[in-house]
Amino acid sequence: MAQDGIRMVQSRGARGFQFSGSPQLFSFPASQLFINCIFFPAEFSIVVTLKIPQMAPEKSEYIFTLMEGDSDEPLLGLRLSQNKFHFLQKGHGSRKRITFKAVGLDDNRWHTVVLAVTGRYTILTVDCGTPLECQVIMIYEPFPDNLDTTGSTFFIASRRRWNGLLSGLIRQLVLLPGSDATSQICPSSEPQLSALSVPQALLHLPIKPSSTDLPLHPYEAEVRVTAGVIPPCGHSEEGQLWFNPLKRGLFLCDGITWLNMLQVKEKLDYVEDHQDLFTNSETFDIEVFHITSVGLFMATANRDSNIGSGIYKWTDGRFERYQNISTYDAQAWQYFTVGKKKFLVVANCRGKGAGDQEQSVIYKWSSRKLKFIRYQTLNTHSARDWEAFNIQDETFLAVANHRQGNVYQNIIDSTIYIWLGGMFQPYQFITVSEIVILSSLSMIIITMEAPRGHTHPFYTCLSKSIHFFQTFGAIDWEMFQIENRVFLAVANSQMLTEEGTILYSINSTIYELSMTSQTFIKFQEIETNSALDWEYFTVGDDKFLVVANSYDGNSYSLNSVIYRWQGYEGFIPVHRLSTNGCSDWEYFNTTDGSYLIYSSARAALSKVLKLRTI
Repeated sequence: MAQDGIRMVQSRGARGFQFSGSPQLFSFPASQLFINCIFFPAEFSIVVTLKIPQMAPEKSEYIFTLMEGDSDEPLLGLRLSQNKFHFLQKGHGSRKRITFKAVGLDDNRWHTVVLAVTGRYTILTVDCGTPLECQVIMIYEPFPDNLDTTGSTFFIASRRRWNGLLSGLIRQLVLLPGSDATSQICPSSEPQLSALSVPQALLHLPIKPSSTDLPLHPYEAEVRVTAGVIPPCGHSEEGQLWFNPLKRGLFLCDGITWLNMLQVKEKLDYVEDHQDLFTNSETFDIEVFHITSVGLFMATANRDSNIGSGIYKWTDGRFERYQNISTYDAQAWQYFTVGKKKFLVVANCRGKGAGDQEQSVIYKWSSRKLKFIRYQTLNTHSARDWEAFNIQDETFLAVANHRQGNVYQNIIDSTIYIWLGGMFQPYQFITVSEIVILSSLSMIIITMEAPRGHTHPFYTCLSKSIHFFQTFGAIDWEMFQIENRVFLAVANSQMLTEEGTILYSINSTIYELSMTSQTFIKFQEIETNSALDWEYFTVGDDKFLVVANSYDGNSYSLNSVIYRWQGYEGFIPVHRLSTNGCSDWEYFNTTDGSYLIYSSARAALSKVLKLRTI
């Protein structure tokens, strides 16, 4: 359906408008919008739902502009470039551009964006996500309260010129004065298509083409059949079908990814022993990762400094030893990438020799030698964990330091590093009481631990706020999302009573993020035995959590438990797995099925378990 350069297009289950005519066709004087007042609102939100194809690095496109008279510079506007979102405005005698990086809008998928402007703050929310500190930009001057729109013109999808015309689709574009519109459309069961004011013509499906609009290509499509190996899906494969007999599914390539057209949903039936993996020594942590065109790998953080830690590769349905790396009472591994570079960093708890400075090491994957080689050494203090994360276009690496030397200290600096000039440089120091773990998914979580299991809080950097919750020897956090609900599970390891008794059989807690108050509230408590780890995974449409129970005060030989999500009932136990001093769980997929692997902090033996489905 097309009229005057505007075409209504249906894509990915929703309709939008495509603009292809002269920019003058999609313009109107600002006086039609600002009838009683000539000034643009000083506080406002702009809500836009759009679908943008991948953009070239040098290309810019406009969602809308407010142009002053015959000037080529906009009074106000929204512009897109590759992986960036720009807010343009005219200030007091100058023009400003506020840029949000790494927003990921040009991926040929629907997204709903809310830009809220109030005073000195410009806040961006994408797909009902939580506005983070890194996405809240404070400008030097507040948005003007006297931006005169007299003689100005709104241009939709352009800046009055053909150059910069929007190539994608717009489903809604709304200006809401005096309010942050996020609360009016979020939370949403379809956050990518959250609606504030969508034109009626775009609400109903399907569009039936007229006889003159029938496609010219034949109805036949190429079908590929592979036994689990995922074929490439790019622009040249768009429209192709792929049948996977192992997954019993039929998939369609949309030019970016394989869309599920027809698939029998798997359900977890039972768990069976698959492989006994003998490690160098006791294992505190496992990191499973995939290197493109090379394969699936696993790194074990082993206690024994004389032997070091191992890297294993998945070969013929089993993990086989691939490389050994010198480590010193290794506590954890973290795999991450910076651009095309691939890295592994180890948290060493001890120095090479007695009294030596403890050092953790970053290793880089060599595509020529096909192994990890030493890349950078960083001084740490009884390091417990590393976490890599990205904020906008920057890569950060955070270490959780435990203590300095052999003396217990209440205050110890942990460090956040930034990738700069091909190396990691110190960026920020965080001083708290013994950080146990740092994690970043959409926030930084810092757990504070005192000796022998005293109760201490944790806090999160969430929307410029600090929130405190009570934990008991918290060791691990697991964040996961079920539909549009966000959860956080804490593994509590021990609690010291007023009588001086240490309890190991205590509750671990699952919190849920309240989108209204922007805080985590208690959702469910589950009894655990010195829990050291939670792992979230899915099988078909079912969601699961598995806990690493390590010690109950009498024995290390315990059942670790798989819990299944039951909606209103929360998580209920469905499988009990015999483990010995379980310290970590990892879930992974291969072409022949799904697996769990657990590590033991009591024995040089880890186990791979296969998830049997029906």
